[in-house]
Amino acid sequence: MSSARRGKIFVTPRFPRPIMTVVHRPMTDQIQTIRPSRAQAARNALLDAALPHAVFEGWSSATLNLAAREAGYSEGEVQLYCPDGVLDLIETWTRRCDAMARAKIETNPVPRIRDKVGQAVLIRLNQYQGWKEAMTRARARLLLPDGLERGARLIWASAHMIWGAIGDQSTDGNFYSKRAILSGVYASTLAIWLGDDSEDQAMTRAFLDRRIDNVMQVEKIKSQWRKLGAGLPNLSAMAADLRYGLRRFG
Repeated sequence: MSSARRGKIFVTPRFPRPIMTVVHRPMTDQIQTIRPSRAQAARNALLDAALPHAVFEGWSSATLNLAAREAGYSEGEVQLYCPDGVLDLIETWTRRCDAMARAKIETNPVPRIRDKVGQAVLIRLNQYQGWKEAMTRARARLLLPDGLERGARLIWASAHMIWGAIGDQSTDGNFYSKRAILSGVYASTLAIWLGDDSEDQAMTRAFLDRRIDNVMQVEKIKSQWRKLGAGLPNLSAMAADLRYGLRRFG
């Protein structure tokens, strides 16, 4: 039986026009160009349409509806591609800025670790240049209860990107401690940067330098404790000896 005789109407589905995305490999000049998925392309198009409205309307359902209308997406398509509404667009924006920052960080290496971190944080922040008000409102939206977990995850992702871009290859406990510490540095510096109207971002640079100095002091103390601890007896081994008897060697 044909579709017409069953009374069904088939409509050719409309898919978002794909755009090109670059995938950056850490600390190399290799760049692979791939096509994003239909969902990624849709979120990118919705984000581009939403940003000008977010400056005035904030990250709200009204902003998402305006973006959908301008980008040509139906309500059903928006629910499919952005099930969490504007939070999905904020995450799309954040991860896009992470990718753009990584490319720039990797092509502008500096020698000292503190300079690498400082430069990388500034490069990452400047991906929001021109959209400070939209970012201020995005930050406020992520501070609401339903955005807290995502906001923390995105801060961690940016810190992880920075360490990867400057060549960190740690796999032990330092992997997590470095990212946890840098997450705090990045989040606090972002708050300063959003309100900074000084020449050449002098206020942000001074704040960031102080935060990095504090981190370097902590790392110096940790290093000194490790050196002192190297000459101390292994308390865990001593406890095991007391419980199970002296260990045999040979």
